[in-house]
Formats: sequence, C-alpha cells, structure tokens
Amino acid sequence: MTVLEAGAISTTRLDRLKPSDVEALVLAKRAETKVRDGETVRALSDSTIRQVYTVLRAGLDGAVRDGLLAANPCAKVKRPGVGRQEAKHLPSGDVQKVLKAAKASRYFPALVLIASTGLRKGEALGLSWERIDLEAGSLVVRATLGRIGNRLVISEPKTERSRRTVPLSPAVVALLRKHKVSQSEERLRAGDQWQDSGLVFTTEFGGPVDPRNLLRVLEVAATQAGVEKVGVHTLRHSAATAWLEAGVHIKAVADLLGHSSVAITGDIYGHASDDTARSAVAGLSEALGL
Repeated sequence: MTVLEAGAISTTRLDRLKPSDVEALVLAKRAETKVRDGETVRALSDSTIRQVYTVLRAGLDGAVRDGLLAANPCAKVKRPGVGRQEAKHLPSGDVQKVLKAAKASRYFPALVLIASTGLRKGEALGLSWERIDLEAGSLVVRATLGRIGNRLVISEPKTERSRRTVPLSPAVVALLRKHKVSQSEERLRAGDQWQDSGLVFTTEFGGPVDPRNLLRVLEVAATQAGVEKVGVHTLRHSAATAWLEAGVHIKAVADLLGHSSVAITGDIYGHASDDTARSAVAGLSEALGL
C-alpha cells in the first residue's frame, strides 16, 4: 500500500497555487527514498509520480470548471516522464542455490512460491488458504500484506490486473500440501494462543509474517549460497526474466505478474541475455538461409 504526503502544496491557498509549486511537488516525490530488501531505493516509481500529477491535474480542472480557479497551474507543467528501469535478476541456477540454502527455514515454502510464480512479496504473505485450490493447482490473488508504520495491514491489490489467477506447478502444490500439514501441527501445539488468520504463511502462533523476517531469511540463504545482493523482489524479477528467455509470450508474462499493461513488463524486463540474443539472431539468419 502506497501512502502519499502532499507536503507544502497542501498548505498553499488554491488561488495562489503556481506551476512552480506543482514542479516542486514532482521533484520532492522523485527525491523520496525508502528501504526495501535492505537497500535504499526510490520511494515512488516514475509511473506512480505520473499518477500523482494526473490526479492533481484532474482535481484542479474541476476547480477551474467550478470557478474556483482562473487557470489550472498543472497545464503549464510537463507531465512527468516514465524512465526505463530494468530489474535486477538472477540466473535460474543461482535462484536454485539460494532456495537450497533456505530449505531448513520455516519460510522456505513462501520463497519457493514467489520464485516459481512471480508473486509480489505482499501477495504471497497476504495469501489465504481459501484462495488456493490445491486440486486444480491454482491460486487467486485478492489481497496483499504490507507494513504501515508499526502495523502489518492486509489490503486489496492496487490495480484490477493485480487481481488474478496464477497456476501452480505439481511440485509447488505438493510443497503447499506438506506445508499445510505442518501448519496444522503448529496450530495444535499453540492451542489457545493460535491466531486464526487463515493465512498460508504465518508465525508459530498463526499471525501474519513480517516481510522483514522473510527478507532476513533470504539474505542469510543468499550469503550461504555465495550470491550477492538478493532481495525478495529479485525472485519475482528472476521468474519473469526466465519466462521471457524461455520464449513465453510477453502478454502471458504480464498476466502472471499482474502488470497493468504489457508496456510495463517490457520496460522492466526489456533486457535479454547474450545467449538469448545470439540465439534469436542465429535463428533468423537460418530462416533466411544465410
């Protein structure tokens, strides 16, 4: 869940709002940072900042229409651009090493699920058993878990495309069945202390898992595996890259990831490995009889 603060613009009288105030808001949002997966990153993506601008402009258009403003200051501010930012990913062999190192952890099933389906961290941790059909081998994304201040909060996905059905491989189904049995045993041991959250991945007492704990387990496993700078998002990015390099259509990958458009998938995962690029060029040359 993304919480936005308007900053200085919220204290400015409507009739005194200038284009420079809007530009200052955009620059301030670009400068904001947060810590994710142990690294300091930008708090808001280019697309989110563009959405902030779009919503503000629409609101001020309404003010002009109602006679509260003579002109919309956003009209003289260029719409924020969206730059191409390719995601860090790992070769499948490195992902396998990391997962092997994490096998003894209670969060191993969660990491495998993310690595094999490309789920977002919050989607995996917000997943409930009622959203998994082990017989059909699929899950439905309808919730996401995130941290707001000191609280863990489960909310709806941000976009309609994020609400999706994701297929599960037989190996992952088997792992989840085993995990469900283990969770039932934990429930019996916890007794009255068990928190009946209905979540697939929980603490020893049934409560939601703090995303930071999942990250810690992954970082330890990555260190043991000799793989550097791995975050939970890296597993998602690695899944997407592996699908694309295996020839899966980009539209199918966008659907699996819950992207709002194929363009987003292309911007994030537009890279190709040297082997894939060479294979593509060689294949075309062969088709042309060269």
